[in-house]
Amino acid sequence: MSTNLISLYIVAAMVGIMVFFTIAVAPTVFKVLPAEWSSKYVRSFFPKYYAFLCFTCIAASLLASDALISTLTFLCAILFAIAQFILTPAINKASDNKDKKHFGLLHGLSVVINVLQLGIFIYILWPSAS
Repeated sequence: MSTNLISLYIVAAMVGIMVFFTIAVAPTVFKVLPAEWSSKYVRSFFPKYYAFLCFTCIAASLLASDALISTLTFLCAILFAIAQFILTPAINKASDNKDKKHFGLLHGLSVVINVLQLGIFIYILWPSAS
């Protein structure tokens, strides 16, 4: 099995993780848990989510023999790091300060980045599907 194929499997796994979280985990947490608990859960979950996906992006980047795949997965790793170390603390601070406008903007930016990353992963996988 080529390292490029392993890289594509990693990208496919990241798509699965991201879609599962978006469709199953996040809506369930906010529907089932009280607001205080769901907030604590999300604050605990996201650093692990971003770190895991960042490191798996780096692995996919290093294993890819295709320069475009390597570059795109490394770019996604950088975006996960930005989300973890810059956006998440700012989102938490806005939430703590009950600054709904700032929270909404930052959260919206994190969603846009996540959708962009998912789009990049699907773009990477698309030619492999045929």
